[in-house]
Amino acid sequence: MATTNRKPTLAPSSSPTLQQRRRPAPPPSTPDDDAMMRQLLSDIRLLESSARVLQSRLDIVSAALSETLTAVQTLEGNRDATEGSEALIPIGSGSFVKAKLADPKKAIIGIGAGVCIEKSTDDSVKELRLRGSELEKARGTITNQLEQVLGQTEAYRGRLSDLVRRKGGGVEVV
Repeated sequence: MATTNRKPTLAPSSSPTLQQRRRPAPPPSTPDDDAMMRQLLSDIRLLESSARVLQSRLDIVSAALSETLTAVQTLEGNRDATEGSEALIPIGSGSFVKAKLADPKKAIIGIGAGVCIEKSTDDSVKELRLRGSELEKARGTITNQLEQVLGQTEAYRGRLSDLVRRKGGGVEVV
C-alpha cells in the first residue's frame, strides 16, 4: 500500500456560522414589496418637499402678520399725538428712527401691488386689523396643512419601516 504525505484537510462544514445562527433567514422579498418600498420612498420625498413649501409659506405669513401688528401698534401709539410731536418710528429688526409727525391724523398704507393710499389713522387701524385677522386665518390653515403633511409623512415612514423589517433589513427609516 502506498502512502502519501498529504495533510488531512477538513471538509467544508455544513453547520451554519455563528452569524447565520443569530439571524433567521428573511422571508423572500416579493416584487410587490420592492415596488411598494420604492413608491413609499417617492411619496415620502414628495411629502417632505410639500412640508418645506408649507413651512416657507408659514414663515412668510408669520412675518407679514408681525409687520402688520407692529403697524397697528405704531398707529395706535400715535393716535393722540399732535402735529410736530416727536415719535419713534419702527423700521424693522427692533430698530427705530426719531421723527416729527407732520399730520398724525393721517397714515399712508399699502394696498398691494406697490400702491399706497392716504387714510385717516382710525381707518388705517381698521384696515390693518382686518389684514391681521386674515393673516391669522391663513396661518391657521397653513399650520393645519403642515401638520397633516407631517402626519402623513410619519405614517408612510412607519409603513416603509415595517416593509424593510419584514424584508429582513436592519435599516431604520428616518
